Amino acid sequence: MNTHNPNDFRYRVRRSDDAAPRFDRVPLAVRTLSSNTLFQGEHEIGIEHHGALYRLKITRQGKLILNK
Repeated sequence: MNTHNPNDFRYRVRRSDDAAPRFDRVPLAVRTLSSNTLFQGEHEIGIEHHGALYRLKITRQGKLILNK
């Protein structure tokens, strides 16, 4: 179960000719996966991206770290 709203971190800048830039919340669809679904009980997974292998790890503190 995801506890965050993906729209909370997505913003789009709107500009008008005579006003400063304005940041508005714009609902954007973001595909969201649970870390439980990705890791399936493991603490590290490999991700291949454009021929390079990345390692996504869960730290002892429960944070995610991505290394190339």
